[in-house]
Amino acid sequence: EYPKLTVPLTLESGKKTFRVKKPEEITDDDLLGVIRGLVKSEKTVLELQKKETSPYLQVLEAYLPKMAGRDEIMAWINENIDLSEYKSPMQAMAPIMKHFGKLADGNMVKDILQKLSQG
Repeated sequence: EYPKLTVPLTLESGKKTFRVKKPEEITDDDLLGVIRGLVKSEKTVLELQKKETSPYLQVLEAYLPKMAGRDEIMAWINENIDLSEYKSPMQAMAPIMKHFGKLADGNMVKDILQKLSQG
């Protein structure tokens, strides 16, 4: 029960950290940004505690859209990107991230591109 109560309270306080906006001006992207920040903070805390997850992190992540997986990113790259058009595969990062936006982990995309460049 503790995390379910904490999340709405934390989100309320997070909304107030933005530049002053009227409640009706706050967008879903603003709230998702607050949640992503809280997730990042919680992961840092868990890392220091040498833990993988927590009930609080699970509740926060339930509010976020599903991230693109490695297979989904690979499939999109294979269908839409011709790596031979780039001097370096890493230059393909921009169109990939533009397509996926915040739904793709930049480090994962970088890792995929590095593996593709090796063979």
